Amino acid sequence: MVKKLTLISLFFIMLFSQQVLSAEGDTYSFTWLDQDKEVYVLQNRKFRKKGKFHVSLGAGMTTSGSFVNGSNLQGRAGYFFKEEWGFELLYSKNAGEENADAQAVRNTTAAGSTPFRQITNYYMGAMLLWSPFYTKINTFNTIVYMDYIFGIGIGKIEETNNRLELQNTVNKNETVEAHNALLWSMGMKFYVNDSFSIRPDFTGVMFKSLRPDRNEENVYSHYDLSLSVVMDL
Repeated sequence: MVKKLTLISLFFIMLFSQQVLSAEGDTYSFTWLDQDKEVYVLQNRKFRKKGKFHVSLGAGMTTSGSFVNGSNLQGRAGYFFKEEWGFELLYSKNAGEENADAQAVRNTTAAGSTPFRQITNYYMGAMLLWSPFYTKINTFNTIVYMDYIFGIGIGKIEETNNRLELQNTVNKNETVEAHNALLWSMGMKFYVNDSFSIRPDFTGVMFKSLRPDRNEENVYSHYDLSLSVVMDL
């Protein structure tokens, strides 16, 4: 009986001591843990964007257009006036050509059709950036810090199409047109250090252009996937 009482007493003493050592005041210092262990708290940001300019350069591929294979070279420059809010200027130089699907539709050796395709030459604009979420990815001995960045804005796009060819199969002249556009983007910023980061972006461009079959406008879209190196200043 004495042994049981002694063990119970020791248990409550240890429990009380542990509660005292891990009190609310030690929530972030974790002094009650093994000093050799490192504890990372999700709420603590290691890298900040507020008050910083950034410039980036990257390249990627076009993911839209059934009859076109395209690529892009993108440059961005922006500033975050708050941790969650900023703005960005974007310029994308694009190139493309008809792919095998377009050639199959044409089917020059037999009866075929003429595919309508738009090849983007460039687009540019300004976007408001919103970065509400961040996360940390623990890869054993390394922690990767990442921000999610969303953008929306307005700009301009120039594209080359073959509308005249659809209206008159003899006329092979290309039509170059520029349109006002709505821009949006979704990106993730993976930090390397205070000055550099890697940023994949998915960028969409929506614009109105004349249909090839009748004299009325239709809404068209262009989508790019890119990977950029970012420098924070």
